[in-house]
Amino acid sequence: MKFLTLSMMTALAVASPITTRSETALEARQLGSSTSNDLQQGQAGACPKAIFIFARASGESGNMGSSTGPIVARELKSKYGADSVWVQGVGAPYAADLLSNALPAGTSQGAIDEAVKMFQLANQKCPETPVVSGGYSQGTAVIAGAIPKLSETVRAQVKGVVLFGYTKNKQNNGGIQSYSADNVKVFCAMGDLVCSGTLTVTAAHFTYFDEAAGPAPEFLESKIGA
Repeated sequence: MKFLTLSMMTALAVASPITTRSETALEARQLGSSTSNDLQQGQAGACPKAIFIFARASGESGNMGSSTGPIVARELKSKYGADSVWVQGVGAPYAADLLSNALPAGTSQGAIDEAVKMFQLANQKCPETPVVSGGYSQGTAVIAGAIPKLSETVRAQVKGVVLFGYTKNKQNNGGIQSYSADNVKVFCAMGDLVCSGTLTVTAAHFTYFDEAAGPAPEFLESKIGA
């Protein structure tokens, strides 16, 4: 398993206002790797029931991470069938590095641009297929930054978004610019201070597993339909 190193945390503390209140909480996430490229590899003539695009948290490897994203994906596939949901993580140049949290958008421009490409690819390959999306921690800033940059046609195809530990929650008033509030579900645990306009990481920031297994996929399923 991979963990955030002391040198990474030290560099972050010097460069930005992010602080850490619980080292054990950081370790509890037990960062690993999960990668899914169904959208990139899928054929336009064999479109699925739904497409799920996800941006992982800082420090998670692969393009899906190892926590909330794979859990939501698992539940969607369980609902509709493994071959009926294309799961796509936001990969390079999104590095999910800690320092990018301190940028004005809460992530890098390259990360946002890559997410935009994934939404556009979904529209190019399968324009009639419902797209749902999600992000965790820095990944929430990636998705929230990408959706306003989509054309109206591509944005209308995005039926629902779930955000765990939304780092731009306060700044964006709990929503996503240029996107219907009815299509966004934000999960912010009590005591998760990143949802309050800071980048202070507490143990509460690592408690979204139950939401990822239940309320989040249920919300997305309500947008996808039967």
